[in-house]
Amino acid sequence: MIRFVLSFFGAIFTLVTLGLAVIALSIGAIFWVYGQDLPSHEYLARYQPKTISRIYSNEGRIIDEFASERRLFAPAAEIPELIKHAFISAEDKNFYTHAGYDTRGMAAAAVDAVKSRGQNVRGASTITQQVMKNFLLSGDRRIERKIKEIILAARLEETLDKEKILELYLNEIFLGQNSYGVAAAAQTYFNKPLSELAPHEAAMLASMPKAPSDFHPVRNKERLLARRNYVLREMRENGYIDAATYQAERDAPLRSVQNGDFESFRSTLPPRDYFTDEIRRQLSQDFGEDEFFTGGFAVRATIDPEMQVLAAAALRGGLEKYDRSRGEWRGTGETIPEAQLTSEEAWRAALSDVNVPRDIVLEHPWHAAVVLEVGESELRIGIERVEETAAEPFVVPRSDTSWFRGSLRENFSKGDVIHVRRMTEDDSGAFIRWSLRQVPEVQGGFMAMDVNNGRVIAMQGGFSYQDSVFNRATQARRQPGSSFKPFVYASALDSGYTPATIIIDAPIEINTPDGVWRPTNASHQFYGPTPLRTGIERSRNLMTIRLAQEVGMDVVASYAERFGVYENMGHYLANSLGSEETTLFNMVAAYGMFANGGERVEPTLVDRVQDRYGKTIYRHDRRQCLDCTDPEIARSRSPRIVSDRQRVMDAITAYQLTSMMQGVVERGTASGAVRLPVPTAGKTGTTNDAKDVWFVGFTSNVVAGCYIGYDQPRPLGRGASGGGMCGPVFQEFMTEAVKKFGGGKFKVPPGGHFIKIDRFSGSRLPDEASGPNVVAEYFREGEEPIFGVYFDGGFAMGSDLPLFREAPAQREVYRSSEGATGTAGQAGGGGERLGRKSALPPKASIREITAGDLY
Repeated sequence: MIRFVLSFFGAIFTLVTLGLAVIALSIGAIFWVYGQDLPSHEYLARYQPKTISRIYSNEGRIIDEFASERRLFAPAAEIPELIKHAFISAEDKNFYTHAGYDTRGMAAAAVDAVKSRGQNVRGASTITQQVMKNFLLSGDRRIERKIKEIILAARLEETLDKEKILELYLNEIFLGQNSYGVAAAAQTYFNKPLSELAPHEAAMLASMPKAPSDFHPVRNKERLLARRNYVLREMRENGYIDAATYQAERDAPLRSVQNGDFESFRSTLPPRDYFTDEIRRQLSQDFGEDEFFTGGFAVRATIDPEMQVLAAAALRGGLEKYDRSRGEWRGTGETIPEAQLTSEEAWRAALSDVNVPRDIVLEHPWHAAVVLEVGESELRIGIERVEETAAEPFVVPRSDTSWFRGSLRENFSKGDVIHVRRMTEDDSGAFIRWSLRQVPEVQGGFMAMDVNNGRVIAMQGGFSYQDSVFNRATQARRQPGSSFKPFVYASALDSGYTPATIIIDAPIEINTPDGVWRPTNASHQFYGPTPLRTGIERSRNLMTIRLAQEVGMDVVASYAERFGVYENMGHYLANSLGSEETTLFNMVAAYGMFANGGERVEPTLVDRVQDRYGKTIYRHDRRQCLDCTDPEIARSRSPRIVSDRQRVMDAITAYQLTSMMQGVVERGTASGAVRLPVPTAGKTGTTNDAKDVWFVGFTSNVVAGCYIGYDQPRPLGRGASGGGMCGPVFQEFMTEAVKKFGGGKFKVPPGGHFIKIDRFSGSRLPDEASGPNVVAEYFREGEEPIFGVYFDGGFAMGSDLPLFREAPAQREVYRSSEGATGTAGQAGGGGERLGRKSALPPKASIREITAGDLY
């Protein structure tokens, strides 16, 4: 009997042992099979998470950020223990003791699933397993993925320590609201750094990994509160907080940015604008878009925030002034159905969903509004994010609409979405009324740059970035018109011509495949022999064409390419008048080389780029400071800066050209608009039918440029010109820029001498001469003006085009320092005041003027 019992139990033991062995072998085989060809876990030791690239102003303030996943990387050593304890309590209480997987947790989850017949299936993944799932595996719930997850988790535990695994987890995990990682989530939900979070706030973040969309702090507030308190209870049971702390934190209200309890971090960021978006575009080209959006770059921008605000205001003011002069109301084109206007709550909700620009500030911020009633003498409106008061009623009176044609009922309907801004008294700032505004159809660009180092201090690519992200300062290719002429004159001055060289201003006709081209001056008059200076001051087209022919369009093109205006300029005479398209960015950079004496300067929007570890991977200014580290440098002497910049034009040529462009501002085509307290030079430009108008100008420190035109080019109308439209934009901006950056006389280079010349005739005057017609021209040593020689470009004149018609003889009087008077010769063309003129011949009608008539 005993033998039988022993034999029976022996058989049972053998079967159990064999069964366990078979099970163990089967499990081992399964893990061996699934352990083959798994992704390598070793790269996690070198893993670099996707992090935010941030752009900083020159003052060190964050002005924008770009990311594919909004993540702020926090090393394990910088993550407070409180945060770690909260997530461990919520997700994996045995994290510090298990080997990558928790068998007890898996068994408990299996029991719960069996008891609930599959209705209560909860995960039993450890933090290590979640790291493997997030990085190397899919998120499905198949048993195959679970086995692979366990295998990889065990391997990872052998490769990395617990703190590194926790660092990977806390920086990679998605926590809702487009926030990845605990540092970004703390900013998103509480606008706080991790070090300032209270236990209940840490517990709220630890509640999110389970299902961020199911624990929204507004939509699912009660559910999130219950989950938060559960995490706090686990933290108490695990010994991470005491009972008193648990009680106090559990009773704390659920507070978040989304509930309006904290100000959003985004409120401190200015609206995205053309400047930072252009940085995004350029760095994405240089480093790759994926690297820029994930690499955690720290970008120090060249932008001056104060100047950027002024640039936007100046350009917007110029565009709005022109738009209002057209006398047409267009509005936004958006409407809200009347059914959504039944209550203030309804129209405010509806208005918040309408896509209209909200980034416009022009004297005062523009607000989106909706028309609630249209009366004979006023509009009753509702204004977004503004509360109506007795002092500022939501009414627009008819008197505010006098600038456009038609009555209120002809232009407005109930439900129209519009823009309004406060109108206030200039002196006291007292409210006057709400005023109607509209985004202009006409567009433009503005850019300002330091002439010495190429740092772009301001850039505005249109009226409103939210209305149109197309950057017209860098992306729009437009005809520069006469603002290109300085490059023709630069090539001539470097080729032996002088500011006093006489060029014939007379009719030209050129046979082209499209017929005879008869260019003309803007005045449609001809002035005979005229010095170069007057030609550029008065922007004479015919003189420019003859000069380009004399010098050679191949030489002119080489200069334009050397200055970066074009990459491969066509050798057509019409291009001497700026008929080939370029960008404002290129033009401003090129003018900066005139201003700094002819040295190459590369325009940049970025001073420095650092990677996520703080290593500088790009620096714009490569000049060397020889004394910056010398503690004994004399206080009276600045450090020596060594520059190896390439010279793109002769320094004397640069000064001669600058002096001639000073004349444009002082008495030429920009004299009515630009009046700065420091020496200023520049050039206007207006294309055929005034489809584009330009002004680019500079002081000794800052160069700035503006263009205005419709995106689909069409005439701006009678009287439109670069001086009249862009000149005031330049003036408004530079008035403030001069206060901040200063300005002085343009540096006179060595190797030359001054000779006084009559600016109308080109005749030499006595050294003591003075008067409005006297100008001191700078000549190279050994170079004297040759009088009595005229250049005509070798053009043959058409038999039906007279050269010029004699004007009544005039003599320009000058006065010497001794008080004696004299007369200048009559050889020169006297602009609008002196010289020979010709009426436009019948054949050269306005209708026949074709490409190249730019002035």
